[in-house]
Amino acid sequence: MNDLGDAHLRTWTLHLIALLAADTREQLAWLGERELETKDVVEEVELVCRVSEGLAERGVFEPEDLRGLRALGRRLGKIDVTCRVGLWRNALATDSAWDGIRSLARQFLLTRLGDWRQPLPRPVRPHTGDH
Repeated sequence: MNDLGDAHLRTWTLHLIALLAADTREQLAWLGERELETKDVVEEVELVCRVSEGLAERGVFEPEDLRGLRALGRRLGKIDVTCRVGLWRNALATDSAWDGIRSLARQFLLTRLGDWRQPLPRPVRPHTGDH
């Protein structure tokens, strides 16, 4: 890695993929009371997948990592627009597409880190408008 920005993007990618790889009950526990929109999750992962192209060019990710991220991005791209509406917690419970995404995320982590079971990212506290 050639700078702190690349290291941060790598960590961000791995944390997000770890969240996608987690069992549904762990994802729901991570969500807690947060009302995270499905479209926001999809857009965030699609962004990570696009950014990974540049990271691979700089040697942050290996070619096999990039293949896994591309597969994940393609699978996310197949989620129907109507299934992107609403809370992610509801989509996890009703849309089987998340099972396929979970499988791809696990394969990516297994290839990259040797185990798909990774610590989940710390939840971001909701913005309240207070400083």
